[in-house]
Amino acid sequence: MEGSKEQHARMDETDGLPPQARRRAIVTITIAVAISVLSTAIANIALPTMAQELQASPAASIWVVNAYQLAVTVSLLPLSSLGDIRGYRVVYLWGLAVFTAASVACGLADTLPLLVAARVAQGIGAAGIMSVNTALIRFIFPRARLGQGIAMMGLIVAVSSASGPSLAAFILAFSSWHWLFLFNAPFGVLAVWLALRSLPVTPRSGQKFDFASAALNALTFGLILMGLDGLGHGSDRLLVAAELMVGIASAVVFVRLQRTRAEPMLPVDLFRLPIFALSVGTSVCSYAAQTIAYLALPFYFQVAGGFSQSHVGLLITPWPAVVVIVAPLAGRLSDKYSAGLLGGLGLAMLTTGLLLARSLAPDAAFADVMWRMMVCGIGFGFFQSPNNRAIISAAPRHRSGAASGMLSTARLTGQTIGGVTVALIFGFTHGDIAQGDIAQGDIAQGVGIALQAGAVFSGVACGVSFLRMTQPAAV
Repeated sequence: MEGSKEQHARMDETDGLPPQARRRAIVTITIAVAISVLSTAIANIALPTMAQELQASPAASIWVVNAYQLAVTVSLLPLSSLGDIRGYRVVYLWGLAVFTAASVACGLADTLPLLVAARVAQGIGAAGIMSVNTALIRFIFPRARLGQGIAMMGLIVAVSSASGPSLAAFILAFSSWHWLFLFNAPFGVLAVWLALRSLPVTPRSGQKFDFASAALNALTFGLILMGLDGLGHGSDRLLVAAELMVGIASAVVFVRLQRTRAEPMLPVDLFRLPIFALSVGTSVCSYAAQTIAYLALPFYFQVAGGFSQSHVGLLITPWPAVVVIVAPLAGRLSDKYSAGLLGGLGLAMLTTGLLLARSLAPDAAFADVMWRMMVCGIGFGFFQSPNNRAIISAAPRHRSGAASGMLSTARLTGQTIGGVTVALIFGFTHGDIAQGDIAQGDIAQGVGIALQAGAVFSGVACGVSFLRMTQPAAV
């Protein structure tokens, strides 16, 4: 997996790749990140059909989604550490190759266990891509344009996340659910071919891979996330309690072990840098706020307002659509202005937008919903790119992989917290959302509480973001 002599040269920190090589590398990363993000949500829409064709219960079919999410989450930090050790290009290429092969295996699976096993492999491959993609951006773009590169990543994630359901519906309109996975194969092969010719070779730390830390990482994130998911969906309380207790105990041992490592897998060394710790905290809270709104508002409009699924999708679309427009601008500004200032102002706008959304009637006109969603989208867009830049640039260059892995871990953790928050609120006010027994008459109560919780998360993130203005700027 060796590229051209031009790519093998060790690059000065401020140079990045030459313009032509940079463009090829950008195309490679765009394709790989897009298909990995799409696979996070694209299977959701076909779960009922999969369950019927594979003769599985609805509860069992949920593992088609959960297996992928868990595999991604528990693999991110170990693979980002491996990127520091073996080089980000190597991890990225192998992750992309595994993801592509596993996508084919998913498309050919004819039983639920085989499909779930293939989704685990696909999640591990996706983690290989997600864990080091931002670290690679640091070597692809010159330092003066790092914000633009990171904004590009945010743009890809936003577009892919927003288009996932629509793409899935389009594919299913013409073919079976198998093509939701087979669809990735040609793009994956193209991305591998391009990556071999375009991605830069990065320095290696020379450290040995820490298998004990990897095992503790899997126990910590796997059990805690499974416990939180079970808590939100009314699973057996004894099982949930056991998962959370063992997960928390593993976390304690994990953190203590990391403090003894020179370059820890869980980057406790980077958390000693105030700008890094504050930026990660901002990210977790912000993604929790966004996820709460994305989950709560569709129930409000569809159950209480009586809108169709397609209409609900149109009502929410202005939020991610505006992020697509704002993220590149925020990325350019982040190369000149403080992430604390840009993120704080953006999150203040997001908090305001969530509170404004709380005042919406369930049958509100599209224009009334649209401008509120746009306020939220503008706010989130101004936070996202500068915050991601702050996380990756706060770390020393040889620890870019750890920072990149933590960036993705913070996003997934925030999304999980947001999902659990909505499930708990709806469970207390209307019953279990998974069973669809939410009463139309009191849906506004649960959504109102959820949006208030989202505003609290966003408000906390806003305050934490402004605290960064007292810290030296990261480069």
